[in-house]
Amino acid sequence: MKKKILLLSLAFMSLTIFSFADATPSNVSKSVVTSFNRQFSTASNVQWEITDNYIKARFNVNDVVLSAYFNRTGELIAITRFISPNQLPIELQTSLQKIVKNNWVSDLFEIQTETGTSYYITTENADQIVVLKSEGTNGWQLFQKEKKENNE
Repeated sequence: MKKKILLLSLAFMSLTIFSFADATPSNVSKSVVTSFNRQFSTASNVQWEITDNYIKARFNVNDVVLSAYFNRTGELIAITRFISPNQLPIELQTSLQKIVKNNWVSDLFEIQTETGTSYYITTENADQIVVLKSEGTNGWQLFQKEKKENNE
């Protein structure tokens, strides 16, 4: 009898934990949640973040981690996902090989907005960090450049 009670208790606790894993914070508006659920019905592991400028949902779809950004009225602003360099369009891969040379890629993500798809890549070497931006597949432009501080 004690084993049955223990098993039922564990089962109930597991269900309770999983039911709250994707819980929506009470301060996320209903319009944002409705919009999110309509556009990403197969999403799992949803985590919400609220800022002054947007509401972000980080979630999984088909084993891919995505982030969706909404305004306060529930309008989708952008979708982002981290990618590897070999997932870039061929034109961008080719031009990137010419630019990067002795640097390594520390960050790369794709962003989709109503105006199209852009890519941001962060490359580094021992002396500097360079962020490049691409609008579509038309090559890379310098977005930000920063010298690393020497820790000597």
